[in-house]
Amino acid sequence: MVPHPIDEFLTLVPVIPVIVIDRVEQAQPLARALVAGGLRVLEVTLRTPAAIEAIRAMADVEGAIVGAGTILEPAQLEVVEGAGARFAVSPGYTPALANAARNGNMPWLPGVATATEAMAARADGLRRLKFFPAESAGGIGALKALASVFPDLKFCPTGGIGAANAGQYLSLPNVVCVGGSWVVPADALASADWSRVQKLAAEASRLRGAPA
Repeated sequence: MVPHPIDEFLTLVPVIPVIVIDRVEQAQPLARALVAGGLRVLEVTLRTPAAIEAIRAMADVEGAIVGAGTILEPAQLEVVEGAGARFAVSPGYTPALANAARNGNMPWLPGVATATEAMAARADGLRRLKFFPAESAGGIGALKALASVFPDLKFCPTGGIGAANAGQYLSLPNVVCVGGSWVVPADALASADWSRVQKLAAEASRLRGAPA
């Protein structure tokens, strides 16, 4: 197994948009706006009936690297891979999902919120983890504490992160990127304001670490 296959995607951008999409027709113009703004790696959450077809549509957009989020069951890995997803993200970690990911072709980023969960994932050979829900689980202070006992783990914190605090997270040595929904505001999506999405993506793509 490649040591960290998910790194191929996590290291490309400072921010991965976390997308909840209700209408498939929104998918391609949204993806084009995000890619034009400099955010190529996109996470479409499986929270709506349109999600699978949205992944399929976005995967056809030039430059877009589409992943599937909110993976809860092993069977979903095969479904999203068939739709064109290139990586998968889960809010939590289970041995069943770890086993399915290990035996499949889909790079997987499981979520953890505690040291115990991080140890369980680490014992399964995982070194790249989503820290979720980041702000509720202790935020920057928690990640600093985890860094001292798990120097080999890197995180993509998601949950409660926005333009105001993303730079602080990105300044941490154990943070490789962050996930957030602020680059795709619900009102901009509803009104098809793709220029606003592109502007927010461009701002996010330029984010660098700031003092935490």
